[in-house]
Amino acid sequence: MRQAIQSLEESRIREVANAGMGRSDVLAFWFGESDEVTPDFIRQAAIDSLQRGETFYAHNLGLPELREAVAGYLGALHGEVAADRIAVTSGGVNALMLAMQALVDAGDEVVAVTPVWPNLTAQPRILGAKLRCVPLRPERSGPQRGAWSLDLGALLAAITPTTKLLILNAPNNPTGWTLTRAEQHAIVDHCRKTGTWILADEVYERLYYAGDTANGAAPSFLDVTTPDDRLVVVHSFSKSFLMTGWRLGWLVMPPAMTPHMGKLIEFNTSCASVFTQRAGVVALERTAEVTPRVVSHLKACRDTLVPLLQAVPGVQVAPARGGMYAFFNLEGHGDSLQTAKRLVTEAGLGLAPGNAFAPEAQGWLRWCFASHEPGRLVQGVERLKTWLRL
Repeated sequence: MRQAIQSLEESRIREVANAGMGRSDVLAFWFGESDEVTPDFIRQAAIDSLQRGETFYAHNLGLPELREAVAGYLGALHGEVAADRIAVTSGGVNALMLAMQALVDAGDEVVAVTPVWPNLTAQPRILGAKLRCVPLRPERSGPQRGAWSLDLGALLAAITPTTKLLILNAPNNPTGWTLTRAEQHAIVDHCRKTGTWILADEVYERLYYAGDTANGAAPSFLDVTTPDDRLVVVHSFSKSFLMTGWRLGWLVMPPAMTPHMGKLIEFNTSCASVFTQRAGVVALERTAEVTPRVVSHLKACRDTLVPLLQAVPGVQVAPARGGMYAFFNLEGHGDSLQTAKRLVTEAGLGLAPGNAFAPEAQGWLRWCFASHEPGRLVQGVERLKTWLRL
């Protein structure tokens, strides 16, 4: 077996979850998903497809009607996005791996902004790339205490003509950090000069609470680039449409790249299942019945949880600008993994350890606040306080 595979670390999030799965007394907030089921009309679309006997292979790039629906959905947010730039994938993580397989050779230099979902830094290592991380920095004092921000100068200095790929996830999992439009312009201009590809993980684009954009979504690289720029954007149905278990996502890329992506999909998964894609079409057609409600509810959950955490002595946390997480520092508890395991076994509270996302997030914990019942969040904070003996 390849050494790169043997040396992969197991998911620390899963390690914590495994310690608490099967226990009915645990309040689980460790995974990045809502505990609300997929809307019934989306589920019904898949059922209807199965009843029609649509159990066969589809086009590698996805059903034409789904690609057109994705193009229309993105076009309403960002201006025209042609369907010939779209590839349907078997989930967002599959989209990310396909993009990296298409762009990264062994030995290539890849830059990533961290902390970030660990798959984004594991995938280039699997491919034998040389990974360089540029860390976000948390504010330790003042009104933004607990918020994370980017040192733009440090990022641009890290991207040179030898950098093949830049990986960015914004809104960010786990910190809630989001790029500004000015930062996006600066990054695009710099990467054009260095010839660097940008891989933008924008799966949390609609889960945005700042309200400072015309379309209500987080700033997207699709707004500041041309179709032929060296940009690949990853999206997923998981977060905004409550479809985590469906494993359905998509890629946006330069049109010349799309046929080659179809070949690569063939050698990975062949295609996404037809009945899942039928559900995706309906989800996009009826976005207005799903996503605005999801965003409004998540904002209410955030605004329930964060003030309660801020009132706990020793906690540093700021309201996330995007995403579905409260990322907080717990003073005096420096080993995130051990703290998370203790919280599961001793308090019945399931959180994700910060060091799962980057070494600089040691001492931090991620709390997914996507709960259909906000009272669970209140109960979770009470368990944390009891564990801290407050």
